[in-house]
Amino acid sequence: PCALLQTRMQSLQPDPQAQYRSVLEALRRMVLTEGLWRPLRGVNVTVLGAGPAHALYFACYEKLKKALSDVFQPGGNSHLANGIAGSVATLLHDAVMNPAEAVVKQRLQMYNSPYTSVLGCVRAVRSAEGLGAFYRSYTTQLTMNVPFQAIHFITYELLQEHLNPQRHYQPSSHIVAGAVAGAVAAAATTPLDVCKTLLNTQENTALSSLHIRGHLSGMANAFSTVYQLGGVPGFFKGVQARVIYQMPSTAIAWSVYEFFKFFLTKHALDKR
Repeated sequence: PCALLQTRMQSLQPDPQAQYRSVLEALRRMVLTEGLWRPLRGVNVTVLGAGPAHALYFACYEKLKKALSDVFQPGGNSHLANGIAGSVATLLHDAVMNPAEAVVKQRLQMYNSPYTSVLGCVRAVRSAEGLGAFYRSYTTQLTMNVPFQAIHFITYELLQEHLNPQRHYQPSSHIVAGAVAGAVAAAATTPLDVCKTLLNTQENTALSSLHIRGHLSGMANAFSTVYQLGGVPGFFKGVQARVIYQMPSTAIAWSVYEFFKFFLTKHALDKR
């Protein structure tokens, strides 16, 4: 639900029926006017891509973190290594998730979306805009997600040093560190996310008001368009929804990851 609220609240020139003053008001009006299940729209396409994307993500992160830490700070934990490892892991993750989550999901979540299903959206976008449309915002996604993940991983590892210095499996520390890391990274990268949402949705009302024809492309154009339409505050539209969405998301991701890391490591040691 928070992902849909974030997409709606980042709309630069929304339909009058989709202008919200707060996250709670947006959720209430959405349920009352569009149905109880509307906040969950697009979740199926996210689920389809999340498994392989996160498998690549964490596998790459662990491998690079260890290799780079041995180079930068032998026997220790290098924050530079953590940031680089998180950034590289993002390249693989976004290659899988960009078409599914960034393009199809966000188009399904827009107010009065003309798409009725995931498959219908895929076919319509492919027919009208070509296959390149599914990766139109890939470089923009990386522009946002590389700094997001660098901040995210560095903050998480830094908090673990203070909350769990022995680096044992400790669910409470993983949940707290994951939630705080997600919140900090989400708030810091909200301007980039607003630009990404505009590129993904190609918001017709907003582009028409500036007499922009065709499809908007490129981060520079997106930044210019957001500024023209909303000024500096426009870059922080939906920041509350974004932080609320990322905190439980990153807390759950880290706690589940750390559990399976502990479980599989313990199982391997027991077998030996």
